[in-house]
Amino acid sequence: MKNTLKIIKIGGNIIDDGEALSAFLKDFATIKSPKILVHGGGKLATGLARELQVEVNMVDGRRVTDQETLDIIIMVYAGKINKNIVAQLQANWCDCVGFTGADGNTIVSTRRPVQEVDYGFVGNVKQVHTKTLELLLANNVTPIFCAVTHDGNGQLLNTNADTIAAELAIAFTSFYAVELYYCSEKNGVLKNVDDDDSVIEHINTQSYKNLLETGVITNGMLPKLDNCLHALNKNVQTVCIGKTSMLFNKKSKHTTVVI
Repeated sequence: MKNTLKIIKIGGNIIDDGEALSAFLKDFATIKSPKILVHGGGKLATGLARELQVEVNMVDGRRVTDQETLDIIIMVYAGKINKNIVAQLQANWCDCVGFTGADGNTIVSTRRPVQEVDYGFVGNVKQVHTKTLELLLANNVTPIFCAVTHDGNGQLLNTNADTIAAELAIAFTSFYAVELYYCSEKNGVLKNVDDDDSVIEHINTQSYKNLLETGVITNGMLPKLDNCLHALNKNVQTVCIGKTSMLFNKKSKHTTVVI
């Protein structure tokens, strides 16, 4: 029987709230099973971009990334946010190492092809190399990933954090029973975005299509659910969306995605 690996992605709404982030990291440090944390940080990057008068351009929940925007993302994601998380976890006796995809050559991406939209320096994950990560996990060291990968030729690429979490989860299915959790400030996927109690507790392929057709799912939730279904189709055992409380309380309201 395979050991369980939990891969947990947290978004900007948690990161932007210092108290919420500290409380989550304190709880995260208590998880005994092997674990990997993936974080975004879009709000902080957006805020800095506006301060520097760099235009912010989003299409279907994904950030268009020119060179100026990429520089901001690297500073915020790989620098400020990642190292703050690492420091706080060390303070909670959770030994960890911060990663971009370039570190240890862990995640290699290709620049997204120009089709209807030129996303600029945005990466599509091509390959995940688990060797370094396996060694760390075997020695109770937790990898902390930000949303930056590389192309193997010296170029860093902004890469959707939900995608990174899904691709890491898929890469480890040969070694672990992988559970993938997408955590945000909401209880899960909502029928009504203004009603946090309107949680859709189960979503499968067919109901996802229905939710798309009726316009219930839009914007940033689109790539998230695409990643959920992709992970499940590649043998990830469990995929859930909700507040961080779902990690520690099974009765906590959340959305479970199934094939």
